[in-house]
Amino acid sequence: MQLFQTLFPNLAEKLPEFYDSFVQTLFMTGFSGVISLVLGLFIGITLTVTKKGGILENAVLSSVLDKTVNIFRTIPFIILLALLIPLTRMIAGTAIGTKGAIVPLIFGTVPFFARQVETALAELDKGLIEAALSMGNSPIEIIRRVYLKESLPGLIRAVTITAISLIGLTAMAGAVGGGGLGDFAIRYGHQRNQTDVTLATVIVLILLVSFLQSLSNWIISKISH
Repeated sequence: MQLFQTLFPNLAEKLPEFYDSFVQTLFMTGFSGVISLVLGLFIGITLTVTKKGGILENAVLSSVLDKTVNIFRTIPFIILLALLIPLTRMIAGTAIGTKGAIVPLIFGTVPFFARQVETALAELDKGLIEAALSMGNSPIEIIRRVYLKESLPGLIRAVTITAISLIGLTAMAGAVGGGGLGDFAIRYGHQRNQTDVTLATVIVLILLVSFLQSLSNWIISKISH
């Protein structure tokens, strides 16, 4: 404990707030992540099956979705935060704090994950889809039994990449008072020049990302054998 106070003197005085900030980061990542993964998976699948040659080919729907995803992916997250303030206030009741960060986090993550899903599904052997069609499987059955089942390792990698990206976005949300570790590091580490606070925040984020990556690798190794 003495060593910790020597290495991180400023952080030692703010441990309860640091713990709260860590919990806020987990909450923002988890809550917005679950919603983003559900919506992103749906959009990614829709993009895949409605494109030219897809099992539910629909040029209009595919084009609209594709352009919408591209538009949101090109907007820098810090600008998206400001752009969505009116919508965020309408949905969450506030545009600041942890609650205020959820809406822009979802808007920033869904397009990214949708593209990751589309990429993972595109790697699927087309012969499997043709075989399923020849056996009389419905589009829903093909999506569930072929696309999702056979692309599971790729989808897990997509989830991991998205979760890691989302952690980075939560830190960026801290720049505008979004709460979490990013906000904690900016208020104390940057604004008050307390470098030990910044260092501790970086270490925790690295450990969190490393844990997610290790967990992903372990799950993929289990389902691939």
